[in-house]
Amino acid sequence: MSTPLTAQQTPATRRRERWPLLVHTAALLPLLVAIADLLLGRLTVNPIQDLTHRSGYTALVLLVASLACTPISMVFGFKRVLTLRRPLGLYGFGYALVHMLIFVVVDFGLDITLIWQEVAEKRYILAGMAALLLLIPLAITSTSGWQRRLGRRWRLVHRLVYLAVPLAVIHYIWLVKADIREPLLYAALVILLLLLRLGPLRRAITTWRRRLSS
Repeated sequence: MSTPLTAQQTPATRRRERWPLLVHTAALLPLLVAIADLLLGRLTVNPIQDLTHRSGYTALVLLVASLACTPISMVFGFKRVLTLRRPLGLYGFGYALVHMLIFVVVDFGLDITLIWQEVAEKRYILAGMAALLLLIPLAITSTSGWQRRLGRRWRLVHRLVYLAVPLAVIHYIWLVKADIREPLLYAALVILLLLLRLGPLRRAITTWRRRLSS
């Protein structure tokens, strides 16, 4: 005799549980591939530069994906995507931190003089460092406990993401010396995601969705 499905066993619940699993898998995959390529000697002739690029690019993709969650929910009514903002943002911060550590520790061996000279000469490093510094308080206060402790101030703190992600895109644009079409595409996407958060557009989209559902 079959037993009824519990709330935890319903197909809808199973689908909900798949989304975080997919995010964790997709976010960790670039790291696992990079480690495998490193161990198997499949990196480019400049392995440090290769790993730096991979970690930075993955960080940018994840941060933009985190920023896109709210507009996606607002436009398409897919509320479940809002639960993915935190893991996407934290993974993005993690890759950004690895990106910076490769630069500071592996590439420059914690030589403050050489690092300072590099920072002074290359503006894209300043943009990247500024983005990382803005992400640090977001990562630290990302837990529910910090959200309760900060109350209304929590939202103010987490608005720093609206500066951090554009700075990360500027870092990418300034880094690329030749073909900047891809960085500009990211810039256009981030601008669109930020515009969709503006009050008039949010209200227009809400009205449009209500008309569609009526």
